Amino acid sequence: MFELFAIVKKIIDAGGQFLSVAEPRADKSTSIGRLMIAVLGGLADVERDLIRTGAGEGRARARAKLRGQHMGRPAKMTAAQKQEARRRRKDGESVADLARSYGVSPAAIYRTTA
Repeated sequence: MFELFAIVKKIIDAGGQFLSVAEPRADKSTSIGRLMIAVLGGLADVERDLIRTGAGEGRARARAKLRGQHMGRPAKMTAAQKQEARRRRKDGESVADLARSYGVSPAAIYRTTA
């Protein structure tokens, strides 16, 4: 919230005006407008904390439910394919050719063979 006030102060100190398109009552040139900015900034701060807390709790519940299994997208390459890609890369095959043959991006091959 302090950052919000600092940004608005910089705008006004530079000779500009702060007028909210979404909230016309948040006109910094009036005391009511300054109050509105403080209230809206405070509400946004609380909402951000609630979202962060809820998302963290959701991830923790998902991890507990999965009991150590991987969260996220499944890997495109199996462990055997990764090992084979490492061997083929050491044998001099190009990253582009490997990426095409496994149907992955060159970045995935670089990560696998690093």
